[in-house]
Amino acid sequence: MPAKKHKPEEIIGKLREAEIMLGQGGTTAEACRRIAVSEQTYYRWRKEYGGLKTDQARRMKD
Repeated sequence: MPAKKHKPEEIIGKLREAEIMLGQGGTTAEACRRIAVSEQTYYRWRKEYGGLKTDQARRMKD
């Protein structure tokens, strides 16, 4: 089964959702389970897309 490719907009949305969960006192593992990615993927995405807004990420990929 091929890996799913997420678009930058989807990644940023999932990161925001995870940050909200973490802000409410959830654990990283729970946040990753909720957004359906591994913890490794979460940390990689956070490193790459951490402080970006959707339009900035789109420009970065182009």
